[in-house]
Amino acid sequence: MKVLSKIRLNANQIKLIAIIAMTIDHLTWALFPGLQTQWYVMALHIIGRLTAPIMWFFVAEGCHYTRNIKRYAGRLFLFAVVSHFAYDFAFGIPFLPLSTGVFNQTSVMWSLAWAVVLIAIHRSPNVPDAVKIAAIVLICLVSFPSDWSSIAVMCPLFLYVHRGNFKRQALDIVLWSFVYATVFFIFLDKPYGALQMFTFLTIPILSRYNGERGRMKGMKWLFYIYYPAHLVVVGILRLVLHGNISTIF
Repeated sequence: MKVLSKIRLNANQIKLIAIIAMTIDHLTWALFPGLQTQWYVMALHIIGRLTAPIMWFFVAEGCHYTRNIKRYAGRLFLFAVVSHFAYDFAFGIPFLPLSTGVFNQTSVMWSLAWAVVLIAIHRSPNVPDAVKIAAIVLICLVSFPSDWSSIAVMCPLFLYVHRGNFKRQALDIVLWSFVYATVFFIFLDKPYGALQMFTFLTIPILSRYNGERGRMKGMKWLFYIYYPAHLVVVGILRLVLHGNISTIF
């Protein structure tokens, strides 16, 4: 335990963990489509729960460090548009949003882009509180149909507000994951709803963050390329193994 307490991780190393966990999770949907409950399928999806909180955390970090938050948001929105088609192709979802419901219509990148907008509004001293509240409501509605829904907007906002207080940030991850898990449990699937709470496994990893980016400066561009590219591969695998079916709920 003393050895583990001394381990420190930079941003690139933690993001690499997220990429590996994400790839395992997405490949699992392709190999075992639908809400299958075999222990090994659930275990693989549990590994995938590491990814989202790491994304939320580093969106908050990105908003703190960026020199131009408008450009940062614009880059994420462009990335979200590209990722929409890759995400829907990967899991057999129609490209037209809301054509099959209000859940999982596009990738989490849509919500993360809006999270940056909300953080920018929140930290502006010239925006009245009433406008900030209205922005929260509207942005949550707009982002609701994406993967991880509006939770991927609200949690980054709270992580940004509580930056510098990791105990509060850890609580943010648990509380917002609980909200998402509850909705999932009630409206979609009970076992997979409970599974969403395994996002807490990310907390020990994020607690090792040393505040440094790491030597590999192109890591963010690697993710921008890897994310849609691996989804295309997942989509091809889906077609080869199962035909043109939807593999995700």
